[in-house]
Amino acid sequence: MTAATSSNPARAEILRRIRLAKGGTSDTAVSEAAWNLVAREYRRTAVLEPEAVLELLEDRLRDYDAHVVRVGRGDVADAVARMLTARGKHRIVVPTGIASEWLPAGFEFVVDQGMAAAELDKFDGVLTGSTVAIAETGTVVLQNVPGQGRRAVTLVPDYHLCVVNMVNVVETVSHAMDRLRGTAELPTTFFSGPSATADIEMTRIKGVHGPRHLDVILVL
Repeated sequence: MTAATSSNPARAEILRRIRLAKGGTSDTAVSEAAWNLVAREYRRTAVLEPEAVLELLEDRLRDYDAHVVRVGRGDVADAVARMLTARGKHRIVVPTGIASEWLPAGFEFVVDQGMAAAELDKFDGVLTGSTVAIAETGTVVLQNVPGQGRRAVTLVPDYHLCVVNMVNVVETVSHAMDRLRGTAELPTTFFSGPSATADIEMTRIKGVHGPRHLDVILVL
């Protein structure tokens, strides 16, 4: 250890963890046997009926100030039109690969082609699909795939309209991790409701890390 790292224990710890992640060794490395002994008592089996799972997701999202509607598979475009009209949104950025049947007439949908943040900020909002939604935590998960797009596309605009398919709603975080295991290398974003944070005085501020407003269309 150099003098620089010995005088900065936090930096030394970060570097130690990087070495471990890259397959290196550390004086405090946990053996595989010890790792396997760590208790993993979190629930891994579903206990709710499918309808109860959907109701739980809706309840959590609404508790986080998101607006949620349920529609049939052929009614997504109508729901998109209603929500955009209610919000007063017209010019919407969408990722490549977005389902064309989701896009109603009368609105301007622009496909993202690697736009800069300043360009994305000029849109009224963004419309995307989703990979999975977690009912227990009210969390929606996006990945960098067609129909969901780059992380910047969903973080810069002030409004996000997200389509969630019922078949992609799971009950617990562990179920979601199982779903994501095959695509774990992709950039992935987790969000529970609109972006919000609180300062030391507990003043809640929206839009700091992402959209201030979130609507979710749950497709049955």
